[in-house]
Amino acid sequence: MIWLIAAGLILVSLGLVALVGAPYVPSQRRYVRQAFTELYKLTAADLVVDIGAGDGRVLRIAREFDARAIGFEIQPLLWLIGKYLNRGDAAIQLIWANFWTHPLPDGVTLVYAFSVKRDNQRLTDKLRVEANRLNREIHLMCLGSPLTDIEPQASLGAYWLYRFVPSQSNSVKL
Repeated sequence: MIWLIAAGLILVSLGLVALVGAPYVPSQRRYVRQAFTELYKLTAADLVVDIGAGDGRVLRIAREFDARAIGFEIQPLLWLIGKYLNRGDAAIQLIWANFWTHPLPDGVTLVYAFSVKRDNQRLTDKLRVEANRLNREIHLMCLGSPLTDIEPQASLGAYWLYRFVPSQSNSVKL
């Protein structure tokens, strides 16, 4: 009976989180590696931020390229699994928080996201604001739905790469 209740709570929490962000869809390792090799050449100089990091697999793959990696995950069970799987690697940080309410960390070079059409404008606006706030170029690698009001720099399969640069005007407010 306890297992049934626990399973029900897990399913409900996964469903509720999908209302705030994208549903949990694990990225396939080989495609992430290919994107980090061919679409955006990840190096040790990069800081990757994965929004909706799930179990942290993108973070672990980023570490294969010696990049530092920070993930945001709002679903507590996935966050716990990710914390366990990423234990022992000080260059990986998994934060239990809603990405939309947190600023990007200083030094971010690449944001990785499974994008859903519903959140595309919000994501575009947030990254424009963050590029201005940090006064640095930020790349966005999207898997899934392409952004609608900005042209990609490149694409590879179901991945799109976008570039956000600081502007003279910080007119976009969140």
